[in-house]
Amino acid sequence: MSAADIAVQSFRQLEPEDFKALSAIESAMSRYEYVPENAIQRLSKLTQRELNYRLARLTQLGLVRRWAGPYTGYALNTAGYDCLSINTLVRANVLEAFGKPLGVGKEADVYDALTPEGKQVAVKFHRLGRTSFRQTKRKRGYIADQRHISWLYQSRLAAEKEFEALRLVYPRGVAVPEPIQQNRHVVVMGMIEGAELFHYVEIPDPKKVLNEILFHVRKAYLDAGVIHADLSEFNVILKPDWHILIIDWPQYVKRDHPNADQLLKRDVRNVVRFFRRKHGLKVKPKEAFTYVKGE
Repeated sequence: MSAADIAVQSFRQLEPEDFKALSAIESAMSRYEYVPENAIQRLSKLTQRELNYRLARLTQLGLVRRWAGPYTGYALNTAGYDCLSINTLVRANVLEAFGKPLGVGKEADVYDALTPEGKQVAVKFHRLGRTSFRQTKRKRGYIADQRHISWLYQSRLAAEKEFEALRLVYPRGVAVPEPIQQNRHVVVMGMIEGAELFHYVEIPDPKKVLNEILFHVRKAYLDAGVIHADLSEFNVILKPDWHILIIDWPQYVKRDHPNADQLLKRDVRNVVRFFRRKHGLKVKPKEAFTYVKGE
């Protein structure tokens, strides 16, 4: 069972006092690896008896972990962090109910959900703790400058970056999910239907699909000043109508980034090489790059 599954199941059982304890632990985790009980009590304003009950309950549900050393302390588990985000989004009338998982990857879990108006949306839980710290730091420039950073905070930064990117490119007509809301490490976006390109053995008109991808990469670059910076067959969704969605934007950079050309060139090369290898299309990366840059 994934952390999001645990969070969704546990959320229905949680009471306001549980969220007070979770919020107190979250607010103090920047100062402690394991937050002392007395700090949790001070921040939550719960009585000692009430706090003991809540901490035992949250530990049993798998939302926090307990540590006993020179003092007794607690830290949020991933599912506990999920519950805090879900609670905020529910209270803000963004989410009403969760459905099935749409995908579980190395760095994110994605679920479908419903808004109070009955609109179907995708909810993405960023999970940067699944990859090594060294690899994450190397790949993500916004993390490289941080010397000491928790996995939860890394995931929050990734969500903020992705939501920012979607808000820049979506109004410009780029084929991406609609950005709806972001809280902590969670991004709520328009529904994602279809599968990643690499899943498809055959595509009716691969040249048309490649041209559509390049068109939207160009539109993001020229109209929004944004480069995906991690584009490949693993983050282009091919929908049932054979049109595309470009997903996974937390590594995006702007056009004035010192490595902008290099990153844009890599994005284009990755896509063009995939279509050459998998579908036999002979498109030159250099010509595709010139088109995307508008030159």
